[in-house]
Formats: sequence, C-alpha cells, structure tokens
Amino acid sequence: MSGKVALITGGGTGIGFDIARCMVEAGAQVVITGRREEPLKEAVALLGGQAHYVTNDVTDLGSLEGLVEQIETTVGPVDILVNNAGINLKKPALEVTDEEFARIVHTNLHAVFALTRACARRMVERRSGCLLMITSMAAYYGIDRVAAYGASKSAVEGMVRILASEFSGHGVRVNAIAPGFIETEMSRKAMGGDPDRRDRALRRTPMGHFGKPEDIGHAAVFLASDGARYITGASLPVDGGNSIGF
Repeated sequence: MSGKVALITGGGTGIGFDIARCMVEAGAQVVITGRREEPLKEAVALLGGQAHYVTNDVTDLGSLEGLVEQIETTVGPVDILVNNAGINLKKPALEVTDEEFARIVHTNLHAVFALTRACARRMVERRSGCLLMITSMAAYYGIDRVAAYGASKSAVEGMVRILASEFSGHGVRVNAIAPGFIETEMSRKAMGGDPDRRDRALRRTPMGHFGKPEDIGHAAVFLASDGARYITGASLPVDGGNSIGF
C-alpha cells in the first residue's frame, strides 16, 4: 500500500487505532481524526512518521468537505476512507428517547454518508478509491437493548450495497467490515458489567474467544488492497464465526 493515503475516523483509540497501525505497517500514509487532540497526538507518536492527525468532529457535517480538502492539500489525495467513528447506546427500546435515537443515527449514519460523499466526489473524478464502513453484528441479527445502534448499522449495510452499485463503475469500491465481539477497553467495561451477555457471546462464537482489534485492521488492509480489487458491495464478518454460530 506504499503511496496510498488512508483517512480513518476515530483513529486515535480502540479498533480505529489498530486499523491505522495495520495500514501503516502495510506502507500507507495514514490520517486519523477524532474530537480529542491528546489521544490523536499520542497515537501519531506511536504510529510514526507515516501518520498524521486532524482534530475533527464528524457530527459537524458542514466541516467534512473542508476536512477532506485540508487532507488532500497537505498530505495527498485520499485513496482509502475508513468510516470507523461511531457511538453506541445500550438501553431498553421503550426507554430510548427521540433525542437519543437521533444522536446515534446522526453520528453513525448521517456523518458516515456525508464524509463518504465528500471523499467519493474526488475518488470518482480520479476513477480510483476504496470506501470502507465499519458495521456490527447488530446489523446481522437481533441484539437486545441496542435499537438505535442496530438501526444505524443496518442502514450503513444497505448504503454499502447502494453506493457500490453507483460508484464501482467509476473505479471506486465500497465494502463493509462487521466486527464480532472484539477485545477493546470499551468492550471489556461493557462485558464486565454484563457477564450474562459476555457468556452468551462466547457460547455463540465457534472459535471460542473474542477477537483482537488488529483482526479488524488486517481485514481493512485486505479490503483496501489490490488483493481485493474485484470485491465491492460486500460485508465481511470478522467475528470468529459468531454470525453463523448457534
């Protein structure tokens, strides 16, 4: 991936950081974004000279065209976009407010589309590019207490297929990665407070253990590489078999 520029939202921590690390190891120049500057600085220090950061809030839709313009001017044309930034809400559906539902959908769907559109305009003109969405097992099957999150991720899955049908003839591929249960600081806290859910997740996962963030990173590198040049409109579960487990 030498010479490629990858933009990764939410790239300062968690899965986003490991996607960035795997992209750097594959030779790409990486730009990570997020709302908080300090984690981004720390991440870039760990990632090395091929990494850059821009502080940005993806929910500020009006800023996203300018973000892409800034990156393309200072680093280079964006060849790969990884829409990793997202938020969750675990709450019984009957207790979810309209405002809470709207906040999840705005971050996980509206912002993803707006940034994808900003990058795709340039990619289509150049007739080259890769757009990657990070979805979830919540888009594959019913998980209780995540109505807003599951709805947003299901919508992104549908958007992948539609955008692939529009953009693929212009040399721009669109795919998704659907992580299973991945060991991150956030997931450890969530599972630690809900041992029943943790045990159910493990029982349903044929490989018998949770994944690592780099498992998602390696999948992202593959889908963004020439090794996947004939793959578009696909959603790749990286889940230890969870989506087919019983």
